[in-house]
Amino acid sequence: MSQYWDSIADRTEGRHTSDEFEAAAYRLIVEQVFYYADRHSRIAYWMVESYEREFRQALAPLGVNVHVNRQLRYAFAVPQHAKAGTASVAQTILALVLRMIYDESARIGQLNDDGEVVCDLVDLDVKYREMSGREFPSKGKLDALLEIMKRWGIARKSQEHSLDDSDDTSSAQPYAVIIRPAIVDLLGETVLQRLGKFKTEAPSDADDTVSDAMDESTDQGMVQ
Repeated sequence: MSQYWDSIADRTEGRHTSDEFEAAAYRLIVEQVFYYADRHSRIAYWMVESYEREFRQALAPLGVNVHVNRQLRYAFAVPQHAKAGTASVAQTILALVLRMIYDESARIGQLNDDGEVVCDLVDLDVKYREMSGREFPSKGKLDALLEIMKRWGIARKSQEHSLDDSDDTSSAQPYAVIIRPAIVDLLGETVLQRLGKFKTEAPSDADDTVSDAMDESTDQGMVQ
């Protein structure tokens, strides 16, 4: 594989090395999404955007598809034969709620320039209860869940903005939740049907255990 990246690096006239290409490919598999809006992923995004075909060819033998959304400027990787199997019920429910909130906001054009939806904690609390029929997670649990959402590339806290970001979030709240556009690609349409299933089921101690909901519902997303 090093020879493969060597040949591609030679075409960049010194702008990128084969090690940088190889590292970007590995990061794309692990992190799942590169957003141009994230400073630490900006160069990696441009590499995938500029050499999409080459990244796709490199990762295809691993059963991973590579796609680039040039309008909203993010690149993402999804396995062709995804089996989640590691998402807890709590993680699954929050991911589904975030996807529904994103869809509702997108329909009425409430997106920022990066295609993200800003949702404050009050609104998230209300939407979570309405959509899932369950109590909103406590602060500690919510923080832990949002760390998972960040790792999946589908949401982050507003306080993780770069210094030149300027979202108008309330100072009375510790942060807002930023729902990221790749959530549409990583959680397919059929996942939304699962919220009804959780809404009719009584919460239990099993909510922290592994859920099969993502296995059954995720069209092509990679939940790690």
